[in-house]
Amino acid sequence: MSKLWQKTTNVNQLVETFTVGRDRELDREMAAFDVLGSLAHTAMLESIGLMSADDLALVQKELKEIYADIQNNNFTIEDGIEDVHSQVEMLLTRRIGDAGKKIHSGRSRNDQVLVDLKLFFRSRIKEVVEATDTLFRQLIILSEKHKDVLLPGYTHLQVAMPSSFGLWFGAYAESLADDLEMMLAAWKITNKNPLGSAAGYGSSFPLNRTLTTELLGFERLNHNVVYAQMGRGKTERIIAQALSSIAATLAKMAMDQCLYLSQNFTFVSYPEHLTTGSSIMPHKKNPDVWEIMRGKCNRLQALPNDVALMTTNLPSGYHRELQLLKELLFPAFTDLLSCLEMATFMLQNISVNKNILDDPKYAYLFSVEEVNKAVLNGVPFRDAYKQIGLDIEQGNFDPEKAVNHTHEGSIGNLQNDQITAAMNEVISGFGFAKVDDAIAKLVSESGSPKVG
Repeated sequence: MSKLWQKTTNVNQLVETFTVGRDRELDREMAAFDVLGSLAHTAMLESIGLMSADDLALVQKELKEIYADIQNNNFTIEDGIEDVHSQVEMLLTRRIGDAGKKIHSGRSRNDQVLVDLKLFFRSRIKEVVEATDTLFRQLIILSEKHKDVLLPGYTHLQVAMPSSFGLWFGAYAESLADDLEMMLAAWKITNKNPLGSAAGYGSSFPLNRTLTTELLGFERLNHNVVYAQMGRGKTERIIAQALSSIAATLAKMAMDQCLYLSQNFTFVSYPEHLTTGSSIMPHKKNPDVWEIMRGKCNRLQALPNDVALMTTNLPSGYHRELQLLKELLFPAFTDLLSCLEMATFMLQNISVNKNILDDPKYAYLFSVEEVNKAVLNGVPFRDAYKQIGLDIEQGNFDPEKAVNHTHEGSIGNLQNDQITAAMNEVISGFGFAKVDDAIAKLVSESGSPKVG
């Protein structure tokens, strides 16, 4: 296997296989971001006199060709090539000669993979935020559509008080808005430029790290070069916490759906082609989508612990097991995105039962309503509570099945506009447009990025 660092001694094949693991497979997902980092880095090298204008033009043109190949799925890491960084540099050198050998000045693979990961995570975080927002909007639509349909509320899995589909859908919408607060924190940690930290101790070249920060659309630098390297593992842990927060919301919603679809509840239904049957029980309509989602999201909730244990007690500086974090994080993004997409799809096809409370077993839902009605008529609360309790025990409880909740966030005042405004505020904090503009300029065909 070809290695840029190799001198004369070949690595034992067993050691090679064990240490490389899935790196080459997962590196393919970082290929476009590796090219973006090199576009910014080479522009910076030219600005400080470490690359000629002619060499820069050659390198930038070819890097953009490679970027286009990646976007068109025409890029592979060849057999015998160690990683994506080696593949890109080898392609450049093969196509344009010595100019391609100059792109690594002032860099180490340590900060190269750091910036690749930061760019990759930024891209995937944006996808998660957009998918979460899509699900959020669907939940708000359903909350408004079904706001007058009452639903039993439970505590301890016992019939408790009246709820509504408006409240149920809206609750999960607001939960997602809070989840994105955590993702925004992860974004802010991620959106800092480590490039120029080299192996974790800086470079004797007069690098302009502020320039690469601007070219790559980062909000700011990881200033201290040692901390930039220490950020590997920490960034992943914070992202994992944000992913697990969204997963926890989805897992709870999936569990509700599994219950609500059962014959014991029949609160909701789905078209038959969105459920599965039984090989021997012809009546079954199983919520397999929600069950798989529950399982995936429960597994995702273990992700922060997996990342923490992988990095616990590591001293500062680079360590090879940090590569294993890709095996944890990359599939996690894929799984969560698929769950968000499927949740939205299923909810677009949900039907709600509008007559749930016609069943006499739900009469006790209104016990508190009857107590409150008596209190409003001047009866002390404890006396009203006792009287309604006696009526229930003696079988004389016959409530009026209606609610009159008006306070903020209740059945009659869902505050969906306020929840939506909070979600919009969180999403605006990511500043995706700035990143998109920077990347678009970096890969544009109009020439090298403007520097200076």
